[in-house]
Amino acid sequence: MNLEPVDVVVIGAGPAGMAGARTLADLGLSVVLLDEQAAVGGQIYRGIASASAARRSLLGPDYAAGAHLADALKSTTVRHETGASVWQITRERQVHYLKDGRVRSFAARAVLLATGAMERPFPIPGWTLPGVMTAGAAQILLKTAGIGPQGPVVLAGCGPLLYLLGWQYLRAGIPIAALVDTSRREDYWNARRHLLAALRAWPYLRKGVSLLRALRKGEVPHYTGAEQLQVEGEGQAQALSFVVDGKAHRVLANTVLLHQGVVPNIQFTQALRAQHRWDDAQLCFVPETDGWGALDVPFIAVAGDGAGIGGAQAAALQGQLAALGLARNLGQITPAQRDAQAAPLRAELERNLRIRPFLDALYRPREENRIPARDDVTICRCEEVTAGDVRRFVELGCSGPNQAKSFGRCGMGPCQGRMCGLTVTEIIAKSRGLTPDEVGYYRIRPPIKPITLGELASG
Repeated sequence: MNLEPVDVVVIGAGPAGMAGARTLADLGLSVVLLDEQAAVGGQIYRGIASASAARRSLLGPDYAAGAHLADALKSTTVRHETGASVWQITRERQVHYLKDGRVRSFAARAVLLATGAMERPFPIPGWTLPGVMTAGAAQILLKTAGIGPQGPVVLAGCGPLLYLLGWQYLRAGIPIAALVDTSRREDYWNARRHLLAALRAWPYLRKGVSLLRALRKGEVPHYTGAEQLQVEGEGQAQALSFVVDGKAHRVLANTVLLHQGVVPNIQFTQALRAQHRWDDAQLCFVPETDGWGALDVPFIAVAGDGAGIGGAQAAALQGQLAALGLARNLGQITPAQRDAQAAPLRAELERNLRIRPFLDALYRPREENRIPARDDVTICRCEEVTAGDVRRFVELGCSGPNQAKSFGRCGMGPCQGRMCGLTVTEIIAKSRGLTPDEVGYYRIRPPIKPITLGELASG
C-alpha cells in the first residue's frame, strides 16, 4: 500500500473544513482536503460554487454567505480531492479513501475531522413509505437542482430548518399543505430561561421572526404542539395525521418531509475509539474535545457540527481554532502565536453560540418521536428491525446496541447504524432504566463507507 505523506488531511469540505484547511495552508503546512462531493460547500452550502445568482437569492442570504469561504479557498495551496469517499482512518493517522474506483492513502502528521452533522432519525408510523423524506434531503435537491416535490407537501417536526425550507419553498412556488410543529408549550417555557442570552444574539431571533411572518403571509396552515404523528397511505404517503390539544387532524399530501434537528456525525470519532459523552441538551452523543477540538487520540481534532451542533458560522470559527491547535502541536507556530490569533475567533464564537441553549430548549424533540411507543414501528430500516424487536431483545438479556446486532442484525446494514443508532440506544436505555451514557452506542468498524473487494485490492 502506497502511503503519500502530507502534513494535514482535512476530511469534509463544509464551513469547518474549508476554514480549517485555509488556516492550515496559510500557516505553511501541506494540506489535503477530502470530500465526497464534486465541489466545496458541505451540506449547508451545497452547490455554492456553481449556484447562479437567482438560486442564491432563492435560498437566502445565509446560503449565499458561504461563497466567501469557497472563494477564499481557491487562493490557497490546499489540494482539494473531490469525489473522495474516506473509508478508514487509523489512530496512527493513516487515511484511506476511494476515488474513481481506486483506493488511495495518506500518511498524515495530523487529521482534522470536519464531517458535520446528519439528520436525527424520526421513527414514526409510516415513515418508511415512499413519499416520506427528510427535510434536509429535500433541501439538497433544491440547492443542487433547483427542484422540489410535485403537488402539496407537508413539513413536520421541529427545528429552524423546517421553517427555512418552508420559506424557500414559498419563494420557489412549491405548494405547502401545512407546517406541523411538534414543539410543546413547555418547550417554549423552558426556552424562556435562555431568552436573555438569546436576545444578545438578536440577528438570529430576527431571522426566525421573519421566516414566521413570511409563512403567515403566504397563508401556510401552521399547527403547533402536534403529537401522535402518523404518515398514512397504501404503498405511498397520502396524508399526515396528528393531534393538537386533543383534536385530531389529517392533512392530505403525497410528500411528507420530516425533521427534528440534526446530530453530530460521529462515525469516524467512534471508529477511532475516541471518548464520547451523552449531551442531554442536544440529545445525542458528542466526542470529548478540548478547547482546540482535539480528541484524546494524538494529533486528531474535530471541528464544526461533528463536535456538537452550533451552526455554520460557529463551524467555520471552530475550524480555524482547531487548525491553530494542530499547527501548534506540529510545531508550526508557538503557543503565544496560537493564542493571539485565537482570541478574536473565540470572542466571535461565543457570540455565535449565545442562541444555542435557547434553540436546544425550544426545539427539543419529543420523546414519542425518538422512542416509538408502538412496537410495529421500524427503527432499523436496513434490516427491518422494529421497536418491539429491540424491546424483546432487552427482555432476552440484551444489554446494549452492540449486543442488539447479534440478537437481530440491528445496525448491520449499509447505513452502519446512522439511521437507527440513537433510537436503539434510547429504547434500550428506557427499557433498562439506564442513561444513554450507561448503555452506549454502536462500536463502529471500518470500512466506514461501502467498498468492494476489487476496490480494496486496487490499493
